[in-house]
Amino acid sequence: MLRVFRLMAPLLALLIAAGPAQAADPTTRLEVGYMPILPVAQLFVMEGEGWTTEAGLELELTRFSSGPAMVQALASGELDVMYFGIGPAMVARANGVPIKVLAASIREQIGLVARGELADAFARVEDPAEAIARFTETQDRKPKIATFPRGSVPDTVLRYWLVERLGVGEEAVEIVAMGADRVQQALLAGAVDGASILEPILTTVQERDDSARVVARADEMLPGQPGAVLAARESALADHPEALRALMALHLRATEVLREEPGRAAPHVREFVGKRLIGLDTVEAALRSPSSNYLADPHAILEATRTMHDFQAAQGTLRKRVDLDALFDTGLYDAVAEERAGS
Repeated sequence: MLRVFRLMAPLLALLIAAGPAQAADPTTRLEVGYMPILPVAQLFVMEGEGWTTEAGLELELTRFSSGPAMVQALASGELDVMYFGIGPAMVARANGVPIKVLAASIREQIGLVARGELADAFARVEDPAEAIARFTETQDRKPKIATFPRGSVPDTVLRYWLVERLGVGEEAVEIVAMGADRVQQALLAGAVDGASILEPILTTVQERDDSARVVARADEMLPGQPGAVLAARESALADHPEALRALMALHLRATEVLREEPGRAAPHVREFVGKRLIGLDTVEAALRSPSSNYLADPHAILEATRTMHDFQAAQGTLRKRVDLDALFDTGLYDAVAEERAGS
């Protein structure tokens, strides 16, 4: 017996020196839906930097071509967390999907890029309404404007601009709905005359088509325009409060990188946007664009969200009016932001 103890003594000493056994940090798995667009770049930065793994989060990412497509997935019971537009978020809530908007991602990110004869018409006159009328008269047809499907933020901003800002009505142009990948292809192929769209398409099209230029930005189309948001199912918030808190902290951290270090963010964004077919310089230029106004504070987009909501309700895009106070839950952002400010 004494001989056995002497043989085991070194092993016991090592175990005592090592201290009590530590269990591996638990990992929380979240199903995250996203669109491959710059307005949700916070997700790309946190994944690219490896922060989610460090925080004990396993994000199962599902890519969608449009916000309305994500709304359909939500209605089917899929997804815990969503990075998508405020428009689809309101549509989902109006359709009875119990989600909460937790943070903003960006605002005033939409621009109207025109090419060819339409760009020329805008260059000749200062009044956008007159430019549209001149194109229609000289070309004997309405300008074709590509954008995301109805209910999306780019579509809503375009319609708001035509109806509320210009007073010409939606019928002044031919609106062509399509997914993110097709918008750029349609512009470069000359299949459409313009697009109500976001970065990096705005920058890419101007780089590849000498006739293309941005003729209106969001501050002219829908001032303070809310853009993409971070949202979650109410059940995910209830079941994984600490995981959502960790995700919020990473969202704020990534927002700072996007605002202050776009060169650092660009490689991560490029991995998700444009299937890496877009040059790194183009991605960085897009991140520095006047249409890339990253922020996280949900309070900052509330007023403009009400404007967009009322317009969508009048347009019939929403099945019913949405209680925005119920849609937004700013508590998690407020708590994490206060914690970061005090650290």
